[in-house]
Amino acid sequence: MKKLFCFLILFLSLQSQAQFKGMFGKNPLINLENFDKQRVYWGYFLGFNSYDFKIDYINTPQKDISSKTVAGFNVGLVGDLRLQKYINLRFEPGLYYTQRNLTYTGFDKKIDALREVKSTYIHFPLLIKFSSERIGNVRPYIEGGVSATLNLASNSKSIDDNLQQRFRVIPWTKNYELGFGIDLYLEYFKFSPSIRGVFGLGDELIRDNDPNSPWTGNIQALKTRAILVNFTFH
Repeated sequence: MKKLFCFLILFLSLQSQAQFKGMFGKNPLINLENFDKQRVYWGYFLGFNSYDFKIDYINTPQKDISSKTVAGFNVGLVGDLRLQKYINLRFEPGLYYTQRNLTYTGFDKKIDALREVKSTYIHFPLLIKFSSERIGNVRPYIEGGVSATLNLASNSKSIDDNLQQRFRVIPWTKNYELGFGIDLYLEYFKFSPSIRGVFGLGDELIRDNDPNSPWTGNIQALKTRAILVNFTFH
């Protein structure tokens, strides 16, 4: 039985290696040769994210907040419009779950020092994709564009503030995005892993009711910074 099991493992390994060489070796079998000639095509993505805040202070020597990121999850759809051979317009609406933990100095109690900022984003990026020449079954690309984001957990309508452990931000934000990725042409579909940075353009913080609040009084601007890692299937 053990010999049969070892034989099956060896056979599957050799088959996988042969398939890999056939797709990405020196003289690969070309998959989905006419895929990129489509005017419009669709897909979906899964991935993870790391959201953070860029904090600008009024009194710059005094940095009294530390921010810790918590890995989040992404899922969404992709619409791709071919503009010409090397340029595509992409719309990638998605749902993003994430969390950032803000720790304030100067407090004795954890309930006052820690703010767990949980966010559920509906993200609307419009991107221009610049692709290189296809080499076998591989095609690298870079992309960039703008996006708008709706935070469903912003607490923007709450009258409570940090005095009642309620951290508030505005619901809508605008961003610019830059990233890169690679298209891999498999036998039945195109697989595209990518990495993208998100940079918030405006201040997102809603100040506390007290202008001298120890939680928001020294913050000049609070802006989103994020890294998105997506795995797209077309």
